[in-house]
Parts: sequence; structure tokens; C-alpha cells
Amino acid sequence: MNTVTQTMYFRQALIKYSQKYGVTKAAIRYKTNRQYVYRWLKRYDGTLQSLADKSHRPHYHPNQHTEEELKLIKDMRRRNPNAGLVVFWVKLMQRGYTRSITGLYRVLKRTGEMAVKPKNPKYIPKPYEKMYYPGQRVQVDVKFVPSSCIVGAAQGEKYYQYTAIDEYSRFRYIAAFKEHSSYSSAAFLDQLVKAFKFPIQCVQTDNGTEFTKRLCVSEKRTETLFEARLKHYGIKHKIIRPYTQDITVRL
Repeated sequence: MNTVTQTMYFRQALIKYSQKYGVTKAAIRYKTNRQYVYRWLKRYDGTLQSLADKSHRPHYHPNQHTEEELKLIKDMRRRNPNAGLVVFWVKLMQRGYTRSITGLYRVLKRTGEMAVKPKNPKYIPKPYEKMYYPGQRVQVDVKFVPSSCIVGAAQGEKYYQYTAIDEYSRFRYIAAFKEHSSYSSAAFLDQLVKAFKFPIQCVQTDNGTEFTKRLCVSEKRTETLFEARLKHYGIKHKIIRPYTQDITVRL
């Protein structure tokens, strides 16, 4: 410790005065007691650093972790390096650990054994599949129309907007339906086939029940009216991965 404080200068002056005039006069002069003067006289070795305060940390605490508990924490951390604080604490409790989670946190913090967070895997974006002719793939999506967007005679009604976009030509076809169902999807497909000037080879949708029942929990999966209509037209149905969105439709 190289820091020199005013207290250390005070103790040095106290010691020098006591060495010259005696302990009693030094205690009176500096308004302290004789035991204080004797204690620092005993510790003083001629340097200011010998008059610095030592650590006030207790050498022992009745509630401190035992050697067995510290060994258990160390062994468990070696086997579970990535376990979070709560999960790690539960695992220790299952093996007889009785301390609180805050006590465990202090031990892990002091010993440098906090959880090692694994690095997130690098995201590698999938390259966009380029289309080469109209109708090669058409994206279809459906969204609820907010009431603030409905005006005129249709105000107060509920509508769902079906949108189709050809990925090559960017041809867009939009229609509104009062129902959000496979029947409406099939009716929209009929309109799309008539409106599009080129044969449609593939239609891409999400996993909504208005398009497919692929994710429905059922012993026997049946095709929807939309899928049956696609089969009727000889159009391939491509379904995107769950919990993703079709960005092209929203452009």
C-alpha cells in the first residue's frame, strides 16, 4: 500500500511527540488515550507505511461456507460451466446445499466462478433464391385490416386482406374477405389465377390454418380447401419455416 493519508501523518506526529515528551503528555496534547499511543509506538518502525490501517476484514465468520461446501461448489461448477445462477443453485440444493442464493452469488463472485456465457453462433443469412420467370413463385399472405382503414359504406365491418406478389415481376394482387378461412384462401386463389397473365408454378405461404393444417395436433391430417385447390391447378405449395415471416409480401 503506497497511499499516504492524513491519519498516518497524525500518528507519526503523535509518536514523535511522545518520544520527546512522554506518552502521557502526547495523549493530552493530541486528545487521545495512552493505549492508543502505546499501540502505534509498538507498530512504528520508522516508516509511514507502518502507520497505515490494516484490513478490518474478520479472520472468521460463523456463517461462512465450510470447506465441504466450497468443494461441492467447485466440483459442480466444473461439471456445469454454463449453468446460470438459479439453475446452478437448484442443482446444488439437490445435493444437500443449504445456503441462500445470495450467499452462493457472493462465493461465485469472490472465487471467479460465475457462469461462462457461451458465444452466440454466428448468423449466416441464407442467400435469396433468384427467380427467372413470372409465376415461378408467388407469395401469398393475409392480414387483418384495421378498423381505421375502413371508410364509407363498409365502415364497421371486419375485413381480411389477402395479398399476392410475384417474386420475379413484382405483380401484386389484393383482395378483401370477411372471413379468415381456408374457403376465403381458396376463393382468393381462384381470383389470382384469373388475374395473373402467366401460369403459376409455385405458391408460398406461412403455416396459418387458412392455408394448411400441417402444424395442427391431430391423429389424421386432412388437406385444406386451399391445398385441394392448389392441387387442382397443379400448383406447388411451399410453406415457410414456422415463426418466420415472408418479407417480400410486406415490401
